[in-house]
Amino acid sequence: MTSSTPPPVWHHIDDAECRRFTSSVELVGKRWSSGILLAIAQGATRFSDIVASVSGLSDRLLAQRLKELERVGLVTRSVIATTPVQVRYALTPRGADLLQSLQPLVAWGQRWEGESAAADAPVKAAAPSAAPPAAAPAPSAPTPALG
Repeated sequence: MTSSTPPPVWHHIDDAECRRFTSSVELVGKRWSSGILLAIAQGATRFSDIVASVSGLSDRLLAQRLKELERVGLVTRSVIATTPVQVRYALTPRGADLLQSLQPLVAWGQRWEGESAAADAPVKAAAPSAAPPAAAPAPSAPTPALG
């Protein structure tokens, strides 16, 4: 089977690249982080809005994740001096860029949702061999039935 797109060209990944990649994957893979970013992108700006948008998320974990996301520059926290004080969250350009880069991963998940990994045949990276497949060995004596 031929493909319309050439296979990706992989280069050697040095330690620094590997650490950056791992750090990024761990950040978005941390439970609730992606859901929180998505909720904010869809307009949830207050703490209570975010909790309501992300099913199963506790107040304690939301507070923890928001601090982490703010620390790494994906979310901003704005305090509005009113009575009572209001706090609003927004994506930074870096956070919005991260969500854009996750779109292909979301599409992949939607394509393969519900599929069993066991049903997938192994994918071979090498070109098919020109040699014909080996013939199956001839059966020896019949195997007695177990009964």
